[in-house]
Amino acid sequence: MNDKKKKPQKLKARLPRGFVDRSAADIRAVDEMTAKIREVYERYGFDPVETPLFEYTDALGKFLPDSDRPNEGVFSLQDDDEQWMSARYDLTAPLARHVAENFNDIQLPYRTYRAGYVFRNEKPGPGRFRQFMQFDADTVGAAGVQADAEMCMMMADTMEALGIARGDYVIRVNNRKVLDGVLEAIGLGGDDNANARLTVLRAIDKLDKFGPEGVKLLLGPGRKDESGDFTKGAGLNEDQIAKVIFFIGINDYAASAADLAALVAGTSKGAEGVEELNLIGSLVTSAGYGPGRIKIDPSVVRGLEYYTGPVFEAELQFAVTNEKGEKVVFGSVGGGGRYDGLVSRFMGQPVPATGFSIGVSRLMTALKNLGKLGMDEVIAPVVVCVMDRDTESLGKYQQFTQALRHAGIRAEMYQGNKKNFGDQLKYADRRGSPLAIIQGGDERAQGLVQIKDLIEGKRLSGEIEDNTTWREARVAQVSVPEAELVAKVREMLAEQAEDRARANKDV
Repeated sequence: MNDKKKKPQKLKARLPRGFVDRSAADIRAVDEMTAKIREVYERYGFDPVETPLFEYTDALGKFLPDSDRPNEGVFSLQDDDEQWMSARYDLTAPLARHVAENFNDIQLPYRTYRAGYVFRNEKPGPGRFRQFMQFDADTVGAAGVQADAEMCMMMADTMEALGIARGDYVIRVNNRKVLDGVLEAIGLGGDDNANARLTVLRAIDKLDKFGPEGVKLLLGPGRKDESGDFTKGAGLNEDQIAKVIFFIGINDYAASAADLAALVAGTSKGAEGVEELNLIGSLVTSAGYGPGRIKIDPSVVRGLEYYTGPVFEAELQFAVTNEKGEKVVFGSVGGGGRYDGLVSRFMGQPVPATGFSIGVSRLMTALKNLGKLGMDEVIAPVVVCVMDRDTESLGKYQQFTQALRHAGIRAEMYQGNKKNFGDQLKYADRRGSPLAIIQGGDERAQGLVQIKDLIEGKRLSGEIEDNTTWREARVAQVSVPEAELVAKVREMLAEQAEDRARANKDV
């Protein structure tokens, strides 16, 4: 019998599917972007609020499936009181819960914004993640469409604050009531046709992907894709299909408004929706946001049964190269609309609300393509080398480090185990550090400190071949009194910045 203990297996490091680690560059890029978005929201008078990552699953409403373990679309767990909780699917449902729970304490209209991660328990794929960041703004308690118009204008201002030029974006606006009016006009009104309406909405939502001819097939008998898979259609007749295609094909709203009004005349919601669209168009035009920035576009379909009135989408117009090397229009980076029914679920009374959400990760990709993000220099820290490890010496090194930090200069005292001076310089080089601070026993006795210009030193070592040229070049290492350390470091960093600016200008 072998009593020898089994060697414990080494744990395998692995990232869960659909999740990613974020690099320092990505984190800084997101921080830069969200700061600009936040500044616009604050300028419009919105205040921040934060809700937790988890909510009771029933608060998420439409994402609660009929199953023993509610994990379809959401990540869920059961608390010790046997209640199901889920990671938030978006930032809107948690806001609705927050408003309902604190309704007597908040000031209406309640104007708020928040950024945070949301989670989708869905199959991951290229560019499709299970965790991603959204940045939302909402107005709760404002029934008039002037609140929706303001959202559209704030979206436009946000795009421009991020450096996206006019002509490179458009805010497209539609109204769910108009769409409902069209559906009622073709005979799909009433509760009995709810499933048919949903099929039609899903078909319309494929306009960008399949074009008008593909949507026609989905509205009619169905569509077979290139792989042979068949999607059953809504089963509409030719006259019904023609009216839907007319509606989603409107490019010039002003020229088609009369025909659209005639199409939905006599329907319970259609005429009201057209009137609201006209009012939004008038409000944004009066404020200087013409159709080049905010455009009435009946092809916009968002949220299917989620929205109750105006809907809007921020769309980027420029082309990018996709993973297949093809030039494609970037498309939507966010959107929203009026959702008057969401807070009301908790209240038992009407509570109007409107808002929009920006997909932070997708927008960050767009800004990188435009060269509008991550362009600010991040200088690696100055490294203070540890030449001696007695208490007095370590105290000196820490003193130098703190003096640099208090002067606003990134700095770190070497904390590794390597005692060899050359290894410490290699560490500083790998960090991309601009300068190394050196003080041995001899320098300490004289009250001096050495500053090594690692950037200039690297350049000189590659370009200079003789001692005469070396002596004539900018000195790569200088000795200064301890009291002048901060001033000299600041001077040398400024010289490096000038070198980089000249190099970038010459490129």
